[in-house]
Amino acid sequence: MNKNTLGIGMVGARYGARMHHANFQNLPKGVIEIKGVCSRTIESAKAFAKDTGVDFMTDDLDSLLSREDIDVIDICTPPASHHEIAIRAANAGKHIIMEKPLTGYFGEPGDHEPIGHHVPRVRMREGANRNANAVREAVRSNNVKFCYAENWVYSPPIVKMKSLIAASNGSVLELRAEENHSGSNSVFSKEWKSMGGGALLRMGSHAVGACLYIKQWEGLQRNGKSILPVSVLADTADLIHTKASEQAKKANAHQWISSDPLDVENWANVIIRFDDGSRASILVSDVGLGGLNTRLTAYMTDGVIKANMTSNDGIETYAVDPSTFEQEYFTEKLETKAGWNRPSCNEHWFRGFTQEIEDFVHAIKEDREPLAGIDLAVDCVSVIYAAYQSAEEGRIIHLK
Repeated sequence: MNKNTLGIGMVGARYGARMHHANFQNLPKGVIEIKGVCSRTIESAKAFAKDTGVDFMTDDLDSLLSREDIDVIDICTPPASHHEIAIRAANAGKHIIMEKPLTGYFGEPGDHEPIGHHVPRVRMREGANRNANAVREAVRSNNVKFCYAENWVYSPPIVKMKSLIAASNGSVLELRAEENHSGSNSVFSKEWKSMGGGALLRMGSHAVGACLYIKQWEGLQRNGKSILPVSVLADTADLIHTKASEQAKKANAHQWISSDPLDVENWANVIIRFDDGSRASILVSDVGLGGLNTRLTAYMTDGVIKANMTSNDGIETYAVDPSTFEQEYFTEKLETKAGWNRPSCNEHWFRGFTQEIEDFVHAIKEDREPLAGIDLAVDCVSVIYAAYQSAEEGRIIHLK
């Protein structure tokens, strides 16, 4: 594409859309222009437009897709609508940026609700994979770019991890990934029919995506062929609705955790086996205090590399009263600003949000694939839903 300025159409108007919009503003002037926003309600679209200065607002997706000045649709809606919006955008000839996850299983006619308690995971897995492959087919058949907003791939610590792996002669024997915090920002996160799963899909997409990406990249770097996942073993749980949690409530020691799911998990542990015999172990939790924690460690035959994307000590604060720094943003999910804390100097940059948007825009302009594209998005769905089946059936699930 030789067009000087890319026209962006935002779909969604809340947290994710506002974060994407903020990172679009880091690009040089004239590279992109936000041409419009579409939201489920016109009130939400108007609020976004008022705050960002976007001129066109609508609650009708077709009116956004039909605009000739829009080249890219940026999908920042709840996951249940992702695959349908993506297919419609691709069929309209628009390039796609999509906030993770790509898709999932959200229920079908006849499903007993809440579906997370009643629909077998094997059927969910089949439905989620159908949705994911339908998006990939639409993207390929319409020759549009799909940019998967997996920020861990772009985070400077993980970018440096790649450089260090490349500099060594060793092999990665285990990747150990972790993400935890005390509950989701999203009002949709409590129900499977809206989110497609719990912490494993919503948060684990990051950890799974990063591990798949690193192993694929390592294989290409060493042998010219991706290292692929072959099986999954997993356990999931709702740790809030347990005897342990109820005991804490009775003792009035439960007020800091916001996670309160209806039919999704808020804790998951996954082991992925790759075709070179190596492993990835992944732990995600919606019941972890202390602010957002995201880490990836590579255990190699000739070294260890630890990538920490949050809780870095570039700057540290101490306050007796949590109101001392009340007006200043520290980091996502932090429960209190009392005591010792580590505010993020530039959270969007350090966690890779700024870099992913830059790569997406240049990939579309240069007619190349982004670092995180449709195949990684589909692979994440495949692995995560195999993990859901594994957790339910208590056995190893083999991938295709």
